[in-house]
Amino acid sequence: MRSGGILCGVKSLWNDDDAAAMGGDVLRLRAYTSRLLGREPSLVLHGGGNTSVKAEWTSLFGDLEELLYIKGSGWDLASIQPEGFAPVRLDVLRRMAELPALTDSAMVRAQRAAMIEPSAPAPSVEAILHAVIPFRYVDHTHADAVVAVSNTPDGDARIRALYGERVLVVPYVMPGFELARAVYLMTRDVDWSALDGMVLLHHGVFSWGPDARSSYEAMISLVSRAEEYLGGQIVILSAAPALSEVEGKDLHLIATLRLAISKAARKPMIVQLDDSPHAAVFASLPNVAEIATRGPLTPDHVIRTKPVPMMLGDDPSSDVAAYAARYRDYFERNATPELQCLDPAPRWVVWPHVGTLAVGATAKDATIVTDIARHTTRAIQWAESLGGWTALAERDLFAMEYWELEQAKLRQGGAAPVLQGKIAIVTGAASGIGRACAEALAEQGAAVMALDIDPRVEGMYAAGRTCDVTDADALTRAVDATVRRFGGLDILVSNAGLFTASQTLEHMSADAWQRSIDLNLTSHQRLLQRCIPYLRLGIDPAVVLIASKNVPAPGPGAGAYSVAKAGLTQLGRLAAIELAKDGIRVNMLHPHAVFDTGAWTPEVLAERAKAYGLSVEQYKANNLLGVEVTSRDVAALACAMAGPVFRVTTGAQVAVDGGNDRVI
Repeated sequence: MRSGGILCGVKSLWNDDDAAAMGGDVLRLRAYTSRLLGREPSLVLHGGGNTSVKAEWTSLFGDLEELLYIKGSGWDLASIQPEGFAPVRLDVLRRMAELPALTDSAMVRAQRAAMIEPSAPAPSVEAILHAVIPFRYVDHTHADAVVAVSNTPDGDARIRALYGERVLVVPYVMPGFELARAVYLMTRDVDWSALDGMVLLHHGVFSWGPDARSSYEAMISLVSRAEEYLGGQIVILSAAPALSEVEGKDLHLIATLRLAISKAARKPMIVQLDDSPHAAVFASLPNVAEIATRGPLTPDHVIRTKPVPMMLGDDPSSDVAAYAARYRDYFERNATPELQCLDPAPRWVVWPHVGTLAVGATAKDATIVTDIARHTTRAIQWAESLGGWTALAERDLFAMEYWELEQAKLRQGGAAPVLQGKIAIVTGAASGIGRACAEALAEQGAAVMALDIDPRVEGMYAAGRTCDVTDADALTRAVDATVRRFGGLDILVSNAGLFTASQTLEHMSADAWQRSIDLNLTSHQRLLQRCIPYLRLGIDPAVVLIASKNVPAPGPGAGAYSVAKAGLTQLGRLAAIELAKDGIRVNMLHPHAVFDTGAWTPEVLAERAKAYGLSVEQYKANNLLGVEVTSRDVAALACAMAGPVFRVTTGAQVAVDGGNDRVI
């Protein structure tokens, strides 16, 4: 079929009422149209592209100066606000373009020194190029359609034929000062009024105009023409092959792959599966191994994706080792003495006949790579229909991946959160201790699958899932979903439970007994059983079972609860013995009197306090230390047990109760 059905079909999103709300403020209008661009991923995928506006400013001394307000480092066009633009003196930027040579690090320092607001974000590395273009508004995107046309054997000729003399075509030059200088030299005698835009081959497209709308809509026009061209030229697969759902041994393969990648990267990594129809179509192409490994859509992506993906076979460990060896060879071919090799692990993987897998240090990073892979695989198929996917030369990709500015960012980066890259399942995560554990794990960098029978859990977390843990099939689906989404499992916090109504053994109902055993014991055993195969493939795997003070110090009338929690503790002790050979640590917590949970309403608290002859505050702190125990206290210790602090501890039972003389 023709490709038109899969093209994004960009169109102007300009709204007169929204624009009028900007009150004619040039910077607010700049932010407004920047967000319009940012809403279309095919233009500015995950932070790509930049925008600027030139405006006058009166200094402290009453001098009138021209400024360039350009997108600041760290801001995304999809959400940028006026404060996201860095104000830089325009005359300084234009004089910098006249310099015969300048390192990019020196350029960054000079741009920062030319800012009028020290607290503003660092200016884009393309600030000089924006300054060279003599229009008030300038827009720059990495439009998929335009880059796909240029990423062909005769891309230069195709772009010139598509746009004619109204667009300046610039051969690929490294972004930063080199690109700005090249454009400056090319355009010293150019009549800018005769140009509608500029295409940087293998990189992106520029538009400009006297006002925000004209610059924005010029960009839409340029990209639309490329999309129309593609729609009339190319043929692409239209449906996915019949595939069974990825499950069972395939999920085990993913976890094995993730372990190998994490070892190669020397840190825990997230691996995200994409077996959507589009990904499956691409992965099923007969020549996928050849076309997927020619290079990325734009050099900007190499920072996140590395130059090429890995092809997955039947032995993930060997595949990763071979990829890492090829990456080190690539580094040696291109490196200069001062450079240090980045980790050699792949950042995206093609799984023939199944789909693709994205790799990142965090779930967010992996999601970004998934999006980049989707855009790249689509553009590859477009370009193949136009004569062949043609990426940049290896030396150019290496120069971008090991750019001095990117190296500087790596050197400046602080320590990662202690659990970054770890994958956790937490049950009973909609409230109380479970919610505190899920939130604390996420705060420490873990990717968390939060489970609860309460459907509200799905709105609380990025990966919240409704799950009745007493349903064996539901547990299986939840564990499978975790591996599909994150690549494996390292941490299990088995917390779901129920404190049954007070009944003596003599008068206990069969239903109350069975409910407690099913939820407080059996569900934990079933969940652990389903998690063990993936925990074996985890990074420093750990299990934390949330038991109870009632295990060492049971109270009358709580037999169903106490017996189930005692069984849970015994389960944990046995698991610690059986799983130690696999490096899986299993520890137990015994909380008591944790009142910030749904079970302890103000009325119940008041009633219990009165029964003991205490005020509510006295009752909350009725322990040896005289402190209130909170869900966050339990969560902090659960995180410690899951992390390096308890690296050499397994089978431990730790009270979280402020001190209880019966337990001690």
